[in-house]
Amino acid sequence: MTTPDRTPVKVGLVTAASLVVANMIGTGIFTSVGFQVQYLNSPFALLVLWVVGGGMALCGALVYGELGAALPRSGGEYHLISEIYHPSLGFIVGWITVTLGFAGPIALAAIAFGDYTTAVFSELSSTHLAASIVVLCSAIHGMSITWGSWFQNLFTGLKVLLILVFVAMAVRADPSHTVSVLPDATGLTELVSPGFAVSLVFVTYAYAGWNGAVYIVGEIRDPQRNMPRALVLGTALVTVLYVMLTFVFLYTVPASEMAGEVEVGYLSGRVIFGDIGGQVMSIFIALLLVSTVSAMVYLGPRVTQAMGEDSRALRWLATTNDRGIPANSILFQAALALAFIYTSTFEQVLIYAGFTLTLSMMLTVAGVFVLRWRMPEVSRPYTTWGYPVTPLVFLALNAWILVYVFIDKPAESLVGLGIVGAGALLYVISRWFIFEEAVSDEAPVEPSS
Repeated sequence: MTTPDRTPVKVGLVTAASLVVANMIGTGIFTSVGFQVQYLNSPFALLVLWVVGGGMALCGALVYGELGAALPRSGGEYHLISEIYHPSLGFIVGWITVTLGFAGPIALAAIAFGDYTTAVFSELSSTHLAASIVVLCSAIHGMSITWGSWFQNLFTGLKVLLILVFVAMAVRADPSHTVSVLPDATGLTELVSPGFAVSLVFVTYAYAGWNGAVYIVGEIRDPQRNMPRALVLGTALVTVLYVMLTFVFLYTVPASEMAGEVEVGYLSGRVIFGDIGGQVMSIFIALLLVSTVSAMVYLGPRVTQAMGEDSRALRWLATTNDRGIPANSILFQAALALAFIYTSTFEQVLIYAGFTLTLSMMLTVAGVFVLRWRMPEVSRPYTTWGYPVTPLVFLALNAWILVYVFIDKPAESLVGLGIVGAGALLYVISRWFIFEEAVSDEAPVEPSS
């Protein structure tokens, strides 16, 4: 591994929190409300739905804060699960995270960026635009942590500003209907209905990414203090923004028009901005996606770097440049993302990934109980607020989601379990490779006569 010539640059609380925000806010909030109104009729229930989703994410963030502060090293779930349970489990989760947790979603966000951009500039190629944004973000984050931090903070700040402007502009809209968000009999009944639980599945996907800061613990200044703060602050901010956006959608577009529609953001933008609303929203969402791609490009390589540091077979992924940046891991991730972009065969795989990634997060959150039992002497600068209720709430709600997904989509769930099995096979192969290498190194030398 290349030894840096100078002390690696560390990021502060603002950059760590901005990575959480950017990693969370993608297209989910703009595309899932139309499905939720098919199950829930009450605006009150819909707003509570997003508050509950934010609460689930916050419960997870509180637990990750304790684990990351107690075991401060970059690598996310790979590092935590390796330390708490066993390296074999960590390897499986790390492999899933690298391929389906980062490279796939990077490609998906980049393709969405290309699609929204070409909706306004039709003469451009959507695929080439998608590839270009991946290459640009990879180059920036591969050259300098300082430049990457500035780029990330700039576009995350722009993302939050654009959302606030969108919400503020909704005040001047002239909707064709009235909406009340006060609790009523219908709303209270829907809070305990199967439809509320089903809708929560869509919401949890929109909140995915709240664990962003735990992937770069080793690069955060004073991580035991700043990492938990970044997780909680970022998740709380996104929860507020999501509730505000949901209210704007309900205020500007009748539920009957939204039902089953994917482009809810477009429908709302048309009411707020008039005839040019579609173009305005296309540019708006394209700009939002820049910070999403950038955040994942930054975070993902820290997982492969940690895996490379622990595995002789993957040691090349741990190589850093003279600024301490995992250049090979960034290139590897970019190559995977570009392959997904140009083959366009990964959408179904991402559905499978949702099942496996939820499993890995549940395993990590359950680790707070295991770590307190196995390593009570470990220093804990931060402890989970509300323990043991907060981790139990997270585990219970996500367990229900997994049961629902398995019942509703058994084929995809089985494929997800197959991906876990493939990761286990890769671990066995890597251990065999190391064993063979060790045997070769220890072969006896024939004595000279």
